[in-house]
Amino acid sequence: MIANIALVILSLAMIGFLYRVVKGPSVADRIIALDAMGITLAGMVAIVSMLLNTSAFLDVILLIGILAFVGTAAFAKFLEKGVVIERGNDR
Repeated sequence: MIANIALVILSLAMIGFLYRVVKGPSVADRIIALDAMGITLAGMVAIVSMLLNTSAFLDVILLIGILAFVGTAAFAKFLEKGVVIERGNDR
């Protein structure tokens, strides 16, 4: 019962984050909302894993966390320097 309520609340939070991604006043707000969506999605998968009484989704949770972190780091680097992958001048 409590897990179902938590899923509903996280779904509402996901809708709020999606709104911020679409209407965000700045690029930084959109990046933060995308990161929050990744964290919320990992939480939702964890709750579904608890409801189904299985540990099969633990790899999925780890993958979502890694992708959210790498995506946020890449966006932050892009905002700071304008490129994600820097090319060397040693050609």
